[in-house]
Amino acid sequence: MEFGALMMEPVTSAAQWRERVRRVDDAGVTTLQVSDHFDRSPVSPLIALAAAAQVSDRLRFGTLVLNNDFRHPAVLAKEVASLQVLCEGRLDVGIGAGWMDGDYAVSGIVREPAPDRIARLAGTIDLLRAVGAEPVDLDRPGLAVRGLRSVPLPADPVRLMVGGGGRRVLGLAGRTADIVGINFDVREGRLGPHAAASASAAATDEKVGWVRAAGRDPVLHLIAYWAEVTERPLDAARARIAALGLDLTPEQLLASPHALIGAAGAVRERLAELRERWGFGAVTVYESDLAALGPSLGS
Repeated sequence: MEFGALMMEPVTSAAQWRERVRRVDDAGVTTLQVSDHFDRSPVSPLIALAAAAQVSDRLRFGTLVLNNDFRHPAVLAKEVASLQVLCEGRLDVGIGAGWMDGDYAVSGIVREPAPDRIARLAGTIDLLRAVGAEPVDLDRPGLAVRGLRSVPLPADPVRLMVGGGGRRVLGLAGRTADIVGINFDVREGRLGPHAAASASAAATDEKVGWVRAAGRDPVLHLIAYWAEVTERPLDAARARIAALGLDLTPEQLLASPHALIGAAGAVRERLAELRERWGFGAVTVYESDLAALGPSLGS
C-alpha cells in the first residue's frame, strides 16, 4: 500500500517548508501531497511541489486535488508538464470538479451545477492525456485548443488521479484515471450532514461499485481524515468531533473507513480491511497525524 502525507499546516518560510519535506521523507511515506483551496490550503500546490522536488529525490509528489475551475486546461497542461520534468517523473496529478462554496465565494469564480463542472473536468482529462510531442486539436466543454504541444515534453507521463464522492465524477474517474480518490459526497458545498453520512462503510461500498462498473482496475485511494494510535479511541473520536463540528457520533466516526483511530493493532486491522474489503492501494493521512501513528503505516 502507498501512503501519502497531506500538508495542511501553515507555510512560514522556504526553510520551514524544506524542513517539513525532509521530515515527511524521513517518515517513510510514499507521497507528499498538497491541496488546492484559496483559504484552507497553506500554499499554492504546484509551486510548493516544485520546491519540494528539490529537497527529496525519493518521494512522489501529488496534488490532492486540484480544482479544475481554477486553471484553464491548456495552462494546466503546461504547468503539469513542467512540474513532471522538475519532479523527475514522480508526479501524481490529482484533479476534481471543485466543490467548496468558500473557494467560489472568495474568488468570484462561478460555481456552476455539478454536471457542467464534471463535463469540463472530462475535457481537461482528455487534454492532459492527449497533449504530447505532436500538435493536438481538441474541442471539449470549456476548451478549444489548436496545435497544442507539450513544451517541455516529460520523459514519462504523469499518473492521473481523479477524486470525488458522487456517482457522476466517480464514474468518470473509473473510466479515465490511474488513481481514483474515494472521498465524501460534498454536493452541499461544505462538510455538512450529507458529507458526514457519505463517510460510512456502506457508502464506500457503493462508491467503489461505481468505479468498478467501468471494468478497469485503477488504484483506489482514500484519505484517512482522522488518524491516531491511542488506547482511548472513543475519547479521541469525541475530541475530533468537537473540534470539527462533525455531524457524527463517536461510534460512527470510528466505524468509517476514513478513520484510523485505535490501538496499533486496530489501526493495522483497519488498513488490512481497506485493502481486502475495498481494494484500496493508497491511503493519505495529514502531516500532523504522522507522529501520532508511529510505525503503524509501515506495518
